[in-house]
Amino acid sequence: MHELSIAQSLLGIVLEEAAAHGVEKVLRVVVKVGAFTNVVPDSLSFCFDLIKEGTAAAEAALELTQVPMAGQCRDCGAELDFSEPVFNCPHCGSTAVELTQGRELFIEYIETAEPDSQPGADSAPPGQEV
Repeated sequence: MHELSIAQSLLGIVLEEAAAHGVEKVLRVVVKVGAFTNVVPDSLSFCFDLIKEGTAAAEAALELTQVPMAGQCRDCGAELDFSEPVFNCPHCGSTAVELTQGRELFIEYIETAEPDSQPGADSAPPGQEV
């Protein structure tokens, strides 16, 4: 179950950002999760809830935004839907198919109870990867 190690990384980033900004209470953590990562959302949420106790994120809700797989043909430039396995471009038949989204796994933002004195300090830097 790699979800536990991912939850530990997420929590580590959240607590590091909270400490850096003097935040004592985190309310919500929004994470983008690509379909290609094979992360099981319920397992990740369960693990996060299990390890957050006793931290500044003890009451934080983990919100997962799933990103579907999509791609592009490098030969003809066609945008491809990867809801089903794609080995050849349905437009030109090329095998030069590239995954353009679906690998994401990062914190989109962190919502806190008390704003920091610095502008924009109530969230992690956009796209903080796990």
